[in-house]
Amino acid sequence: MSVSLSVSPTIAPPTQADLLDFVRRTAADTELISALPLDPQGRTWVRLEGPGGSEAWLIGWPPGTGTGWHDHADSVGAFLTARGALKENALAARLPTDGWKTLELSDDVDRTRRLPAGQGRAFGHHHVHEVLNDSPDEHAISVHAYYPPLPRIRRYSRTGQVLRLEQVERPEDWQ
Repeated sequence: MSVSLSVSPTIAPPTQADLLDFVRRTAADTELISALPLDPQGRTWVRLEGPGGSEAWLIGWPPGTGTGWHDHADSVGAFLTARGALKENALAARLPTDGWKTLELSDDVDRTRRLPAGQGRAFGHHHVHEVLNDSPDEHAISVHAYYPPLPRIRRYSRTGQVLRLEQVERPEDWQ
């Protein structure tokens, strides 16, 4: 007697490169990008189905809006500008993940990147940044993906070289 066992293959979670490929392909979907309702007063967003169980968003940015300093905790991610231009200010330093409220940053940690339409980036765990549409008159639209789906977002305030943890948000806070 012979017995045949079938084993389901394990699906690997999406990598930063997979997420960047997803946001690039999604941003090229001009029909989807054009369908996002834009509000002149605040950001708008639509949740998308990301690859491999990731969380994905299409976000509209009115002129002069931004996220403030934050990180995505244990998630890796990618985002790409589909229309307009965004600016990313980021910290090129690995911060302690827990147990602190205030840190003094060294002078060499700041990085600034302009991301016009068609450009984006991937990032790793605990990447601290802020994203801004600093245009005085043009909306921007971007596509974002995170894996695992965002377990929390830590929000920070910054005065000079002092970074202060202000709030920890969890998914139930966004509903």
